[in-house]
Amino acid sequence: LMSSCRRWGGLVQPGGSLRLSCAVSGSTLDDYAIGWFRQAPGKEREGVSCIRARTGDIYYVDSVKGRFTISRDNAKNTVYLQMNSLELDDTAVYFCAADRSYAYMLETMRPEAGSDGLHYWGKGTQVTVSS
Repeated sequence: LMSSCRRWGGLVQPGGSLRLSCAVSGSTLDDYAIGWFRQAPGKEREGVSCIRARTGDIYYVDSVKGRFTISRDNAKNTVYLQMNSLELDDTAVYFCAADRSYAYMLETMRPEAGSDGLHYWGKGTQVTVSS
């Protein structure tokens, strides 16, 4: 159903910016909630942000509020994650995921909830923040 674009992941210095994209194919973006997750070495996967594509409802976890921006382009069936003011702790493999339930997607943003039940996952993109 979907794939993560690797083009804008990569290596960046602290304070820098990157943009990730997540393209949905084979279906209509409007039908889904899209979430961004990340997994740092030795840590559990955690939610970062999510968006309900049809309405634009958005959620961010506290650690990225004010620094990350999630957006969607329904015409392109693509969701973006603009990451500014990157910090060392943002280093992780980033994944996007899709589910028809925004309520469930929100639930997976809680650290203790887990996200294995989400229906679709994109390929991970490595983001490394290093000086």
